[in-house]
Amino acid sequence: MSSGQSERRHSERQPLKVPVDYSAVDAFFDEFSTNINEGGIFIETDSPPEIDTLVQLQFRVPDLDKPIQVTGRVAWINGDKDDGAIGMGIEFQEL
Repeated sequence: MSSGQSERRHSERQPLKVPVDYSAVDAFFDEFSTNINEGGIFIETDSPPEIDTLVQLQFRVPDLDKPIQVTGRVAWINGDKDDGAIGMGIEFQEL
């Protein structure tokens, strides 16, 4: 992740390892998150959609009865395991 992405972040990411279901371009995926904040979530995946792709997400967080359903945008992709987990940063569009 470049320093520009961390500088744009308005709140600290919190660790959160939960299953995340998402769909993009008529395909459905089941992956895991690694962290979250009020602006977005990081999802571990070896095959992320392209940057700026809109995705529909559904996931559960502890202490909430209902799953969260939200639209997000692929904001960045990390394909280098030496630079952290492989996956994608999703920016929530409406939460």
